[in-house]
Amino acid sequence: MHILSNKIEFPSVTEANQYGMLAVGGDLSAERLLLAYKSGIFPWYSDGEPIVWYSPNPRMVLFPDNLKITKSMRQILRKGIFKVTYNQAFEEVINNCKTINRQAQGETGTWITDEMKTAYIKLHKLGIAKSVEVWQPFDSAQDGKYKLVGGLYGLEINAIFCGESMFSKVSNASKVAFISLVKNYNYNIIDCQVYNPHLASLGAEEIPRELFLKILG
Repeated sequence: MHILSNKIEFPSVTEANQYGMLAVGGDLSAERLLLAYKSGIFPWYSDGEPIVWYSPNPRMVLFPDNLKITKSMRQILRKGIFKVTYNQAFEEVINNCKTINRQAQGETGTWITDEMKTAYIKLHKLGIAKSVEVWQPFDSAQDGKYKLVGGLYGLEINAIFCGESMFSKVSNASKVAFISLVKNYNYNIIDCQVYNPHLASLGAEEIPRELFLKILG
């Protein structure tokens, strides 16, 4: 396990352990985060812990041509139940990803610390971090007014979308966000980082880290 200094650099990802852990320390400056993502590395830690950097092998990704949309999801998309926007409410999306209750998925707490939220908001202002927002009308009496019910955010690096987190307050909202991202942007791949059954159901798969780095480069 490498301990990072103030110098903005990372060891080779081949030095990551079996869990993908590569290094500890450093900071979440825009410069360091950009170098990390361009090198196939991302931060993942909890409040009160030092920053931990990962580069897992295998890597979970989605090749856009392999996107799976079920018949029921196609019907939902056709009905226009949801309104989808892009990069219109980044801070709302990351706040919801940070605070959403994920106990149903067997998760407790959040890995999106205040420090991380501030860092990714800065990347958004630099045009690097992107968001997808999914909305629903409040009710029939408030025509034209919508509430945020789902979304996702991540970084756009070298024609790759590096997904960070998503949330859903109503059924299928996060799926709509993900499908809309894939269908409306011409990314080479969507980086999903580590295995997730929800994303696997949408066509994501694990590939060797070496292949991921080759595509990233």
